[in-house]
Amino acid sequence: MIPSNIIDDIRFRCEIESTISGYVQLRRAGRNLKGLCPFHSERTPSFTVYPENQSFYCFGCGAGGDVINFVMRMENLDYISAVEYLADKAGITLPSQNSGIERDTGVSRKRILAMNVEAARFYRSCLLDERIGAAGRAYFQERGLSSAIISRFGLGFAPISGTLRHLKSLGFTENEIQTGYFCGKSERGYYDYFRGRVMFPIIDVSGNVIAFGGRVLDDSKPKYLNTSDTPAFKKSKNLFALNFAKKYCENGFILCEGYMDVIALHAAGFQNAIATLGTAITAEQARILKKYASKVIITYDSDEAGQKATARAMTLLEEAGIDAKVLKLQDAKDPDEYIKKFGAEKFRQLIEGSRSKFDYLIEAVTEKYNMEADEEKIKALNEVCLAISRVYSNIERDIYIEKTAKIFAIDPKSIQGDVDRLRRRAVKENDKKRRADLIRNTSGSSDRVNPDFMRQPKAARLEEEVLGMLFLHNELLTEELKDGVLTGEDFSTEFGRRLYVFFESAVQNGGFSIGMLGESFTPDEVSRATRMLLNRSELPKNDGDIFRLYAEQLREETKKAKSSLSIADIINQKRTQK
Repeated sequence: MIPSNIIDDIRFRCEIESTISGYVQLRRAGRNLKGLCPFHSERTPSFTVYPENQSFYCFGCGAGGDVINFVMRMENLDYISAVEYLADKAGITLPSQNSGIERDTGVSRKRILAMNVEAARFYRSCLLDERIGAAGRAYFQERGLSSAIISRFGLGFAPISGTLRHLKSLGFTENEIQTGYFCGKSERGYYDYFRGRVMFPIIDVSGNVIAFGGRVLDDSKPKYLNTSDTPAFKKSKNLFALNFAKKYCENGFILCEGYMDVIALHAAGFQNAIATLGTAITAEQARILKKYASKVIITYDSDEAGQKATARAMTLLEEAGIDAKVLKLQDAKDPDEYIKKFGAEKFRQLIEGSRSKFDYLIEAVTEKYNMEADEEKIKALNEVCLAISRVYSNIERDIYIEKTAKIFAIDPKSIQGDVDRLRRRAVKENDKKRRADLIRNTSGSSDRVNPDFMRQPKAARLEEEVLGMLFLHNELLTEELKDGVLTGEDFSTEFGRRLYVFFESAVQNGGFSIGMLGESFTPDEVSRATRMLLNRSELPKNDGDIFRLYAEQLREETKKAKSSLSIADIINQKRTQK
């Protein structure tokens, strides 16, 4: 464990309100602050920051913790790396033994980032090598890229072999190189992962080289190879060229499908272009874009796969509160080809005439169905009415109903009636789902964080009350510890027992804060512990008598729960312990 005094110093200097304000627009709500949650899409703020106890909690998705846990989630870092990230910002030097080791691989984020920089330099030198990089340079020249744009994006070339050997010569181990996705392993040993490909470094908004994409020079498959998730990279939370585009997004982003489209657009002067990383856009990426702009123009390929990806992107962007429009490319399959054929000015005019989500839907539906056949026309109208029923704004719905009525030559009242019927049905289904979720949550039957909750609900609820008091008032344990009021055995659930043992150890070693749990517990478990703390913070101040009362009740309920275990439960419990 990192010494508690250092954790406290980091939390003090990286005050939660100012740190989170860098990611989320917060508004004062009494003693606390509220904003739209960065971890799930919502229209009504349910994300709350509590300056008094330096914590946050979202009542929509359940994410919670302190400033360390927030950075872990936002920056895709493990606990130690998040502490290092904040310590660096605060100018605090950590003890050298805390190296940010990633638990599963034994490799730290810092080592991956250092290796990525060296790999980028190696690929760059290979591209510039007269003999080795000839094929890569020829490919970029054929695609019309200038030396300036190649340099700007740090493009390179991966030779058939040599990356593994080069990184090993710099002191990186085979395990580190494999974890960073620069090599694979077969029965014959380790081999280079990227071979004979032009290389695209992926750089985050802080300027770190976090991953790579590699493209073949011919038509062989797979066309692209991308770094998979590492201790320094998660593809669902990053976007290609966002490090450049964030400075030029006053009028929104241009969302492309691939690296070359982005580079071609930047070369043509459209420096707000970005792309996802080998996958369809994710909800996390949509929320990241919302931090910088409120408008996105989608320029995916015009083939069937591109159309499906466009529909998905529009939905996710809209859920994130972004105005999404679609670019219709004619006589070209992608932006790169369009600019080469017609030039940058024509593309600029195309952007200005980009279509709204509804216009895109109407066009797609009318092309999909035969409007001369009544049955087909009814299917098309049903599809459009369903889409209109899901629109949040009353004004938008009215506009779309009028537009649909004109296009299909139907009375607007008929369309309004179908839309209202669909909305009523959706409300009933949502209410039914919420009631079912409430029953499951109340009974504990859907509890993934604490699966033991359902078996001993009364004892489990008492555990949460006791732990909430302790998390909020650490001094209760230091005052009562000598009397032996509680031990780990007094907790009936495995999750509650782990929390208490960790808490007791932390207090005995200098002090406890909710963020320290991130070192040994998952983000969801930390969020649950934060909820325990917040539930007690709304009640009158705890004192020793109240704490002892709850502790005694917990002990009694745990005894009852243990005595009521069936023989089968005891056998299963022993098997689990073994």
